[in-house]
Amino acid sequence: MKYNRQLFEGVVLYCAVVEQDGFTAAAKKLGHTASHVSKEIARLEKRLGTRLLNRTTRKISLTEPGKAYYDSVRRLVDDADAMEQRLQALGDRPFGELRMSVPVVFAHGCLNGWLPEFLDRYPDVSLRLEVSERRADIVAEGFDLVVRIGSLPPSDLIARELFRTRGIAVASPGYLEEFGEPMHPGDLVNHCLIDFSTQGAVGSWSFSDPGERDLSVLIEPRICCNDAKTEKALALAGRGVTRLPELFCRDELENGNLVAILTAFERPPAGVHAVYASRENLPTKTRAMIDFLIEKTA
Repeated sequence: MKYNRQLFEGVVLYCAVVEQDGFTAAAKKLGHTASHVSKEIARLEKRLGTRLLNRTTRKISLTEPGKAYYDSVRRLVDDADAMEQRLQALGDRPFGELRMSVPVVFAHGCLNGWLPEFLDRYPDVSLRLEVSERRADIVAEGFDLVVRIGSLPPSDLIARELFRTRGIAVASPGYLEEFGEPMHPGDLVNHCLIDFSTQGAVGSWSFSDPGERDLSVLIEPRICCNDAKTEKALALAGRGVTRLPELFCRDELENGNLVAILTAFERPPAGVHAVYASRENLPTKTRAMIDFLIEKTA
């Protein structure tokens, strides 16, 4: 839709003329001269191709098209006034719908416990939250903010690292008692593995040796799935070894239901990032969530 600024200004002036019953009174109310108001109404009529007002030296009256036009555009002006008043009343307070996409491990490991506090703190913000393993396109899909774990490809997006999390190999105490604990990544060939994958094909797991050199181990997992919650549930049930971000299994490690293994061969921690499109004209709702996440992860 093409926006015509002069047309909308003419609409505002026209409504004022009708409501003030004259050019002079309307000009005084809006801080213009009567001649300016008269010229703008004439331009409006020319653009519309119809006369809106009958004019005499002492009074004005609406034509039939002028009355119909006023009844329609008055609602537009009222809506614009109402929104302006709402924005002024809100001031710098965050408001509106905030669309976010976050990984499953971040939602269940961190965010779910924090959201009630955010909603209480910002009652004028509504959330539309996608919890998914996929990497959403923040611009094409219209998200205000996404959270991503791991390395980020070069882009024009803004990324703020919130914290870093270890990626660890884990298994249940029962599984380790039955099958033994692998002491080197190469020992995984003798274990039942649960892998995060959407392909189900043979892949590899990456580790670092004590000299911090990359160490890649070919794996043939018995179970492949694209859901970290399922991975963890199967590991808790003693069905094998899997790898999870520490943030997603912290409670299970603390209560002993899962055991971290191969810790001497862990890769460097991965960054957890809040990603958004631009610093310029950042909506207050988005800034509020970014600041909230920084506060919770400080």
